[in-house]
Amino acid sequence: MQFNELFSAIFQGFAAFTWQNAVMIVVGLVLIALAVIKEYEPVLLLPIGFGCILANLGMGTDHGIFKVIYDAGIKTELFPLLIFIGVGAMIDFRPLLSMPHTVLLGAAGQFGIYGTLILATLLGFPLNQAASIGVIGAIDGPTAIFVTTKLAPELLGPIAVAAYSYMSLVPIIQPPIMRLLTTRKERLIRMDYQAIPVSNKAVIAFPIIVTIVISLIAPDAAPLIATLMLGNLLRESGVVNRLKLAAENEIINISTLFLGLAIGATMSGGSFLNLQTLMILALGLLAFVLDTAAGVMFGKLMCFVTKGKINPLIGACGISAFPMAGRLSAQMAQEEDYDNYILMHAMGSNVAGQLGSVIAGGVLLALVSGLL
Repeated sequence: MQFNELFSAIFQGFAAFTWQNAVMIVVGLVLIALAVIKEYEPVLLLPIGFGCILANLGMGTDHGIFKVIYDAGIKTELFPLLIFIGVGAMIDFRPLLSMPHTVLLGAAGQFGIYGTLILATLLGFPLNQAASIGVIGAIDGPTAIFVTTKLAPELLGPIAVAAYSYMSLVPIIQPPIMRLLTTRKERLIRMDYQAIPVSNKAVIAFPIIVTIVISLIAPDAAPLIATLMLGNLLRESGVVNRLKLAAENEIINISTLFLGLAIGATMSGGSFLNLQTLMILALGLLAFVLDTAAGVMFGKLMCFVTKGKINPLIGACGISAFPMAGRLSAQMAQEEDYDNYILMHAMGSNVAGQLGSVIAGGVLLALVSGLL
C-alpha cells in the first residue's frame, strides 16, 4: 500500500498530463525558438513560451507563484501601465509634431479594430468579447491586455498571445500587404523632410496637454494615456535622467518579464485548444491585415491629394508596433532605392499610431461599457 502511494506521488504529473498539454508544450517551444533563433521580439516571446510550458506542467495561474503574479499585475492592470511608462520614455514625438499630417495615418491605422469588431459580432461573439478581439489589430499588447481585462477577462490568454505574437511577426505579415497595395513607382517616392521646428517647450507641453485633453474626451483611456505621457515627460523634461533610464530599462524589462510569464501561464491545453481560440487568432490576424491595408490605402489617398509627395509606405506604420513598423517601412523604401530616406516620416506615422491605439482602446471601453 505504501509502495502504491509512493508510486502515485512520484508519477502524479504523468497522470494529469494530456495530449492537449503536449501540444501546448510544443507551442511554447516554437515561441522560444522564434525568440532565440529568429530573434522575433525575444523579450516577449521567450517568457511567454516558457510560461506556456510551465502552465502545461501543472504551474498555471490558478495557484502558486503564477497566481500571485497574475493577480498582482494582470488583474490590477499594473503591468500594462508600467510598460507604457517605459514605452513613453522611449518615444520621441518630434517627428509627429513637426509633421502633423501624419496623425491622419495613425487614425487610419485603427480601421481594422472596428471592422473586426463588426465581423466578430456577426460570428456570434458578444459585444464585449468582439471589442476585445478587435483591439488585437492595433498590435499594441499593453492596450489589448488593458481593454480585455476590463471587458472580457475570460479571453485574456488568447488575445494577449495573439497581440504579442503578431507584434513579433510584423516583418513577416506587413511586407506582402504593402507590396500588393502599392506600385514600385509609389514605393520610390522621395519625401522632402520639410519639418516644422519643434521647441523644447513644445515637447514638454505636449504630454501634459494630451493627457488632459484625452482624459476629458475619453476618460476610460486616461490610465493608458497618462502613463504613456508620464514616461515621455520623464524623457523630455531633462531633469530626471535617473527616472527616465529606470523607466526605459528596469521598469519596462521587469514588467515585461512578469507579464510574459503570466500570459504564458494562462495557456494550458484544456482551456487554450478549442475552436473559440482559433477564431480569436484568425480574427486578430484579420484585424492586423485590415489595419495595415487601411493605413496604406489612406497613404495612397494622401499621395494622390499631394500629387505624389507622400510615399504610401508610411501609411503601414499607422499601427502601434513602435518602432518596428516605422523601421520596416523605411527599410522597404530603401530596398527599392537605397538613397530614399523616409524614416522620419515613418516614425511620425508610427508615433501617431501609438496614440491612435490608446484612444481607440478608450473609445471601445466607453462605448461597450455604456451599452452593456
